[in-house]
Amino acid sequence: MRRYRIAVIPGDGIGKEVIPAGLEALKAVAEREGGIEFAFDRFDWGSDLYRATGLMMPPDGLAQIKDHDAIYFGAVGSPEVPDHISLWGLRLAICQPFDQYANVRPARVLPGITSPLRQVTGPELDWVIVRENSEGEYAGVGGRVHRGLPLEVATDVSIMTRAGVERIFRFAFALARSRPRKLLTIVTKSNAQRHAMVMWDEIGAEIAREFPDVAWDKMLVDAMTMRMTIKPASLDTIVASNLHADILSDLAAALAGSLGIAPTANLNPERRYPSMFEPIHGSAFDIAGKGIANPIGSFWTGAMMLEHLGEKAAADRLMRAIERVTANPSLHTPDLGGAATTRAVTDATIAAIHGENA
Repeated sequence: MRRYRIAVIPGDGIGKEVIPAGLEALKAVAEREGGIEFAFDRFDWGSDLYRATGLMMPPDGLAQIKDHDAIYFGAVGSPEVPDHISLWGLRLAICQPFDQYANVRPARVLPGITSPLRQVTGPELDWVIVRENSEGEYAGVGGRVHRGLPLEVATDVSIMTRAGVERIFRFAFALARSRPRKLLTIVTKSNAQRHAMVMWDEIGAEIAREFPDVAWDKMLVDAMTMRMTIKPASLDTIVASNLHADILSDLAAALAGSLGIAPTANLNPERRYPSMFEPIHGSAFDIAGKGIANPIGSFWTGAMMLEHLGEKAAADRLMRAIERVTANPSLHTPDLGGAATTRAVTDATIAAIHGENA
């Protein structure tokens, strides 16, 4: 029996709905596949804890979860808590100390889902975006002085190091090599950002020489938005800085049909720390508690977690179940134009897992 200990942090808003649904799917696929046993340890950290204690997570929170095999995370954010407090107090407070420097976001049109792009079907949009997850514009370097005065100044400094850029490029090239097309697009803005992004370009070209079997090209981030919408089939694996990939990956999810279906992995590739897996849709307080949140993103995230744990067969089984469910329009939640509930989609996914012959 292969046993895995998972830290579960539902967080805020619909995270409290889709993560329990995801746990049901993970339990079902473990039972169906056999030989897998999960221990789920729940941590109720987030905005509710902040309102009660002034902290998004306990001071010893990292110590509580550092020995887990993975972290299954829901969402963070509340209308009652400033976004910079909730983000830096929980999600980034885990990602940065655990050196989860590779953020991986697949995007493709699942069966039964229609892309908003005209005349685009599944095979034409099948991407994976690699986001540098520890440096750049989100490094946390900067400050504010002379608050409230006419000369008030605020700075956010984008930090890029050779070590950080080299490692994300090596990860992205290796990932591109593992995919059938062996194609990588490097996103940049070196025409305007003439120091860090020029270094980014130069290091990308250096690392490319280590992967002669991977075809690669380079694209300015503004032109990249047009390429994603006009020529989606020209893209496969994409690597970008923290800010650029943050924006482009949400665009990719929308082009694939809905933010509600998109997964994310925050990886520490060297496995010195646990990696964290989360759907990207956010806390979505406008629909929280209504029972209509789309759990597909949490299921796909669970499949990514299974693959990271080495359970490829279980991950594939879960993805096949997801695709069987999305292929049925009657099981589409409102974000996909349907009327299905979180419960109905969860039940159908579990039934698909157990009903599969292979």
